[in-house]
Amino acid sequence: MEYVLKIQTPDSKGLIARITQVIFENNLNILKNDEFVDKESNIFFMRSQVEGDCEIKSLESKICAILPTQTEVAITPIEPKKIVILCTKENHCLGDLLIRYDSGELKADIVAVVSNYTLLEPLCEKFKIPFLFVSHEGLSREEHEREILKILENYTFDYIVLAKYMRILTPYFVRAFEGRIINIHHSFLPAFVGANPYKQAYNRGVKIIGATAHFVNNELDEGPIIYQDIIKVNHSMDWREMQKSGRDVEKIVLARALNLALEDRIFVFGNKTIVF
Repeated sequence: MEYVLKIQTPDSKGLIARITQVIFENNLNILKNDEFVDKESNIFFMRSQVEGDCEIKSLESKICAILPTQTEVAITPIEPKKIVILCTKENHCLGDLLIRYDSGELKADIVAVVSNYTLLEPLCEKFKIPFLFVSHEGLSREEHEREILKILENYTFDYIVLAKYMRILTPYFVRAFEGRIINIHHSFLPAFVGANPYKQAYNRGVKIIGATAHFVNNELDEGPIIYQDIIKVNHSMDWREMQKSGRDVEKIVLARALNLALEDRIFVFGNKTIVF
């Protein structure tokens, strides 16, 4: 069996030697190792991929015992995780994830797709993925989310993926899945908010467009960033061509960010991430 070992602890001399000694004493073999020290905070981060027979809680306790009290240790078996996707009307991010899932490229099981519109139900049916419609008509945000939460209680999952889910989540919903909601949104330099950001970007004459995938917190689009990418555009492109290119970036950025999470490569530290 293979596992991912993640350690976050105050930095000091000999950390790697002490940690690897415990790994050796428990008959585990290190397949890959990554470390990083945040100099400003003096925090050491380590991600190791190990193989062997492992009693997770016991090994976590042994590692914690040789490190400072502020240490965080997590050991996770390497196996497919489960995700729920929330979407609205746009199909490009959802469709990309479904294709990656069908081809085996996505290292996850999609247990359900939830939407406040029925528009994307036929797409999910093609891939035999359960599609759950939860109308928002006549409901407040809180009431609508309570209906979604009732549905989610029937599923076991590791992450919620917002595949262009165009509704702002309440603090209650975010708290219920803290650190487990991944969002994708357009990001420009300069930034444009509100309706039709690509048309705004065209009118401003931007030369770069891009996308950002991040964990969701209670600050709108301000959660810890997982992955970003950009493409160059020019004056010959109208806003519809910019939108098409931007959507290509959005789906690629979301897929890459999601795979980083599925492979346990992310440390959330304050409002930023360390990604191995």
